[in-house]
This record gives sequence, structure tokens and C-alpha cells, in this order.
Amino acid sequence: MTNIKQEGNDILNIAKRLKSMAEVGLMYAEIGYDIDRYKELKEISFELMQQITDQPIEDIKGAFKEPLEYPTPNVDVRGVVINEKQQILLVKEASDGKWTLPGGWCEIGVTPKENIVKEMKEETGLDVEVDRLIALFDKRCHPHPPQSHYVYKLVFECKVIGSPEFKPDYEITDIGYFDIDELPELSKDRILENQLLIVYTKLLSGDVEVWVD
Repeated sequence: MTNIKQEGNDILNIAKRLKSMAEVGLMYAEIGYDIDRYKELKEISFELMQQITDQPIEDIKGAFKEPLEYPTPNVDVRGVVINEKQQILLVKEASDGKWTLPGGWCEIGVTPKENIVKEMKEETGLDVEVDRLIALFDKRCHPHPPQSHYVYKLVFECKVIGSPEFKPDYEITDIGYFDIDELPELSKDRILENQLLIVYTKLLSGDVEVWVD
């Protein structure tokens, strides 16, 4: 879902809320009348998405898995590494050719800290240890491109341990350290400049309070 103006993005957020409410209702409804109304509410959410994206409604439905449990936000983890020159580590995504903090979706059975250690190793070849959580971003509160799922983003401070050895994986085409005022083109679905500035400033200033949207 791309190229949607702000007013369309607002409607998309409403549509996602309607869809979530309908899915919760369908999980607990016992009366046929209630079930029919929740199904109708879910269809309305898809119709709203279709109107602002101009995508076929079946394609929109296909982007969502039927929930088996209470619907909750997806969780994304990202790691921040700063070198001795106070530059920030970024990776270049193969999917769009743009740059972001290393990381990805949380996996079931893996703690958030374990998850970012795993992602850092897979995407960069670096072994890291996690110092602390820096920020918890709700993507809805930041000007990311519109997307179908509701996402929380956890950003952790990481330190490289052992001898640094960059080894990009198949999802990453390049790796590098960048000055905060000379950032490359960012993958805005994954990270925004204002978010990098928030975590970078916290790290350099010694601010230990976690940013929470």
C-alpha cells in the first residue's frame, strides 16, 4: 500500500482498527446475528482499504492471514551500533536498495534481545551484546509509508564483541557506518531519519530513559 496521502493514511488506520474489532468480535460472538454483523464490519474495513489503495479487494484480503488468536500488533526489532567516530551502523536492503538499522520481525520462542542478536549476526556477520532498550516506536505515530499491519518497533543499543567482520546475508547487499548528518537514502518502511536522530541523541547524551510512543 503505497502512494497514499495523509488523509488516506488516516482512513487506512481506521480501517485496520475496524478489522481488528471485527476479528475480536468473531472470536467471542455466539449468536448468529452478532456473527453476521462482525463479518459485515470486517468486509467494510476491506472496502475502505480498497477505496484508498485502488487494489482489488481480493488482493487486500490475501495480504492478511486469518487470525487464530486475539489480534495484536506485529513486533519489529532493530539494533543500533555506534563506532568510535560516533557513526551509526546501517545495512542496505536487497528488496528496495535503501538503508536501515539491522533487524527484522520478532520470532516466536525467541526473546527480543535474543532476536536482535540473531538478526545482527545474520545481516551483518557481527557478534553483539545488547545493552538496553532505547525506544519503543508505534509506527502509526511516525510518517512511515502506509502498510496493512499494525507494528511496534523495538530499538536496542548493541555493542560489537570480538573482532568485527562484516558478512552481509542474502537480504543485505551492503553495510557501512555513516555520520548522522550524512545519512544515505533510508528504507522508510523500516526506519525514519527522525527515529535515528532520537536514538542517536539518546546514546550520545547518556539519556537512559526509554522513548515510548
